[in-house]
Amino acid sequence: MKPFELYLFLYNAIQVFGWGVIMVKTFNGFIQNQTFEQLYENVAFELQIFQTAAILEIVHAVVGFVRSPVGTTAMQVYSRVFVVWAILYKMPSSRSSIGVPMLLVAWSITEVVRYSFYALGLIKCVPYALTWMRYTFFIVLYVMGASGELFTMYASLPEVAEKKHFTVEMPNNANISFSFYWYLVIIMLTYIPGFPQMYLYMFSQRAKVLGTKMSKKQE
Repeated sequence: MKPFELYLFLYNAIQVFGWGVIMVKTFNGFIQNQTFEQLYENVAFELQIFQTAAILEIVHAVVGFVRSPVGTTAMQVYSRVFVVWAILYKMPSSRSSIGVPMLLVAWSITEVVRYSFYALGLIKCVPYALTWMRYTFFIVLYVMGASGELFTMYASLPEVAEKKHFTVEMPNNANISFSFYWYLVIIMLTYIPGFPQMYLYMFSQRAKVLGTKMSKKQE
């Protein structure tokens, strides 16, 4: 194994552990009948660490460690890091949204499967069951995760409007203005064209990967 492959294996293994902790804590929270806000507070530290660590995946794509498109990787990482820090961390009102349990479940299951798939792929021992989960669970989890992000952002809008978080108003020395409220609205609207495109792309990948696997099994 080359040095950069060992690094990637360790990165993915650590992410499996981190997201595994988030997943277990989330489901334990359901069992304990925690509120949405309690669910968030119970995993906030781990969520901030391991989701922020995904920024390294943009670096991996830029330097050629992985073949992922830089633009697509950057957009996907940005959307989640944005929700974690600009919404959930900064806007307490967003933590009581139905979007919180939705995104915690969707993100944690998706990432445990995804990072396990990548880690085992580096040592050439990915079981078919994991491949099937990687290219099947998204059918439900991608919808749940995107919806959770939207619900969480939507829940923060009244607080943003009232407290003017991240908003720059005139007059000021720079003679510029910026409305974080409308920035959020625009981000939410980008899900309309962006979600179907990514969702259909995942279906095409599923057909390519699982179709190939099934054909090989039948030979």
